[in-house]
Amino acid sequence: MKKRHVKSPKVYIRDTGLLHALLGLRDRRDLERHPKIGASWEGFVLQQLAGRLGASSQECYFWATHAGAELDFLWVRGGRRWGFEIMRTVAPKLTKSMRLAMETLELDRLFVVHAGDKRFPLADRVEALPVEETARIGDR
Repeated sequence: MKKRHVKSPKVYIRDTGLLHALLGLRDRRDLERHPKIGASWEGFVLQQLAGRLGASSQECYFWATHAGAELDFLWVRGGRRWGFEIMRTVAPKLTKSMRLAMETLELDRLFVVHAGDKRFPLADRVEALPVEETARIGDR
């Protein structure tokens, strides 16, 4: 890899109940108004994905470059490399960061997990995936 990579880890709190308690969030309305709602969403989706994939901590990575490109979840098992970008939107789009991750990390697949209800292709080997469908992700 020729890009400069970020070597410091990114910390996720995968237990959203614990995160909400630490932030003093009492109900959904508090959460929806809080600036950490995106972090809560990412942690929830990461927990679902890691559990469904049966992923060990040695198979899970956050990837970023000093130029600002990043990938929320890189899962590596054997020769398989899957990337996951988690977006709290109903209409995800392919980004420069995603294209760079596909190329640099030589991903087999990239899933953009989103809050909408439609599944659709974004590019070759890149697919927008509703969060509800993460329950079947390991079946692929």
